[in-house]
Amino acid sequence: MTSHFCTCQNTACRCHPSNHDQGCDLCIQKELRKGEIPSCFFNLVIRPGEPVDDCTIAAFARRVLAREAEKPASDK
Repeated sequence: MTSHFCTCQNTACRCHPSNHDQGCDLCIQKELRKGEIPSCFFNLVIRPGEPVDDCTIAAFARRVLAREAEKPASDK
């Protein structure tokens, strides 16, 4: 299955939508079992090229809050 919206760069992962016909289901199931968030969500809150070493839900929440704090008051 080709995923036209998948932003994950880890195409070597067996759960990547390009490696099977089940869409995002396998990735999401795997990450939720680990208490983590799929990397595509992190792509919404990181800068290009910024590494993601901690994919936990708490780490994602911290990045969202940090990104919001960086916005000008007029954008909030």
